[in-house]
Formats: sequence, structure tokens, C-alpha cells
Amino acid sequence: MPDPDLVKQFGAKLLGIYTGGMLTKLVDIGYQVGLFEAAKAGAATSSALAERAGLKERYVREWLGAMVTSGIFTYDARIGEYSLPEEHAVLLTGNAHTNAAPTSRLINHFGSHLQRLVACFREGGGIDYSAYRPVFTQCMDDSWRRIYDNLLVTGFIGAVPGLTERLRSGINVLDIGCGTGHAMNILAREFPMSQFAGYDFAEDAIAQAREEARAMALTNVSFKVVDVAALPAAPQFDLITAFDAIHDQRAPADVLRSAFLALAPNGTFLMIEFKFSSNVEDNVSNPFAPMFYGFSLMHCMPVSLALDGEGLGTVWGEQTARRYLANAGFGKVTVLDSPRPQNCIFVAQH
Repeated sequence: MPDPDLVKQFGAKLLGIYTGGMLTKLVDIGYQVGLFEAAKAGAATSSALAERAGLKERYVREWLGAMVTSGIFTYDARIGEYSLPEEHAVLLTGNAHTNAAPTSRLINHFGSHLQRLVACFREGGGIDYSAYRPVFTQCMDDSWRRIYDNLLVTGFIGAVPGLTERLRSGINVLDIGCGTGHAMNILAREFPMSQFAGYDFAEDAIAQAREEARAMALTNVSFKVVDVAALPAAPQFDLITAFDAIHDQRAPADVLRSAFLALAPNGTFLMIEFKFSSNVEDNVSNPFAPMFYGFSLMHCMPVSLALDGEGLGTVWGEQTARRYLANAGFGKVTVLDSPRPQNCIFVAQH
């Protein structure tokens, strides 16, 4: 017979899971309509907050009910004012990398593919990347743009000994799977003596990258539509980077081998991936694990499998990543902590 206390405990946990799923949607709404930013300006009644944000009060009031009862907002019943605590605003407002609100839109977008994913469980195959566009690209750009703005130069690049100095002196740099190119544009602005290139197979993302480079008046960066699994033999690069771009490739082994061959003899391959073990049992205590297994299942794995790829998934883990890097030819691999607890930095060399 089931233990009634354990049933009750799991019931409470399940309620928390379902409540979190609902609140994810409501956080997304608040982010999209500007309610968090409006609330950051100070305590307000539902009417005042609705007016501040240019919204309808009745909807705002119901949304605030969920925000208060979930502990995201506080409520002073004596004067009918709602407040977003400063400590909560850090994680829900602004342009800093600490703003986690964009993640809610990404999770909700994944939910729109649920029935296709159910079919994959029964029939196999995957979900073509085109089905996720343009929303997925917009969501990733929204999140990573903040990360790059705040952490790229001093955090990710600065974590690798000597790399900042090399960039200041002048080296050739390639970013594979560059997306909208914001990382390369920031580095090109920061290190004018170096030359930068970004490759991606998404034409719309490359177009955005080029437009931003023009707007920033950069002359030391270029972007091309390229299959990164088959990089040209020349030119070779002193630094190749891959930000969250390897695990969902159709053929990650080919991409890594291609990067190895495109790297100059004394060059460095910088691979930013998620910080997990390849073993499920090692991830049980990792608070990020359930969400990232979900991200993997909802996007990264089916996108790869749709192309008859390997379907490594987001949580391929350090052990598997090391094996893939070694098989690609990299003889020296160091794993560093990144400025984000959910990421790590693989530094690979010939």
C-alpha cells in the first residue's frame, strides 16, 4: 500500500509543478506588456499600475492576484497597493543578464510544439528547426544579447588566461553558429586590432548580424551563411568560439572536427556549453537539470533528430563533450567555470 504521507508530499510537489507552469505563462504576459517595468517605478494600485502601463485594469488586477499569492509581488491591503520588491525586480526587469523574464517566453513557445513532440514519441523523427522560427531566434537573441552585453568580455573571454591580451594584440576569430552575431559585434568593437567572422546557416540571423555591424560602424567583422560542419580549409583562425551551439547540431562530431581543422596550430577553440554531467545520477542535485532536460526534449534533441542527426541533447554533459573533443583531434582540453552557474567553458587546443 502507498504511504499516505509520501502521497501527500508528492501531491504538494505536483501542485508546485503545475503552479509553476501557470506562473510561467503569467510572467511571460507581464514581461511582454511591460507590467514588471511599470511596477519597478514604485508601489501602485491596480488602476494606477494599469494606467502606468497603458493596459486594462481588470486584466491587470487578476494578474496581480496571481503575482501576490505566488510571492512575486507584495500587497498592502490597507491602501490597496501592489509592490514589486527590489530584489525581485533584479530578476524580472532591465537589460542586465540577470533579467530572467525572457525565459518564460521561450518555455511557452516550446509548449506550442507539444502535439508534434507527442507524435515523435510514437513515430520517431523530430521537429524541423523551421517550425520554431522566428520566435525561437527572437527568444534566444533576447536572452543572450543581455548575457553578451554584461558578461562576454570580462566574464567568458576574461576567464581564459591570456586570451584578452591576444585579442588586444590582434588575432583572427570565428564564431560558429553565430546567430544574430551580437557576440562578434561586441568583440569587434572591444578589440579593433583583431578580425572577426560569424558563420550560421540561418539567412535571417546573418542579415540581422550584418545590419547591426553596419549600425555600429564596424569594419573588422563579417558574417556569412555557412554550413559549419564543412568549414573551408582557409583561412585558419587563432580563436574559434561556439556559444551554446554544438549540442543541437545534426552532426556535432563533424562540426568539431571541422573546427579543429580550421584552427591555427597554436589556436584555441572556446566551447560554451551547459554545466552538467553525462550521467543522470550526477545531475539529481543540480537545480538546473529538470528545466534543461526539458529544453533538450522540447527543442535541441528533436531539431537534430529531424535531420537524422545524433540528437545529443542539451544535457550531453562534460564526459561526452570531452570524448567528442578528443575524437575531433583536440589533445588538450580544460574546463573552466563561467560567470553563469548553468554554463561552463571548454578550452580546447591541438
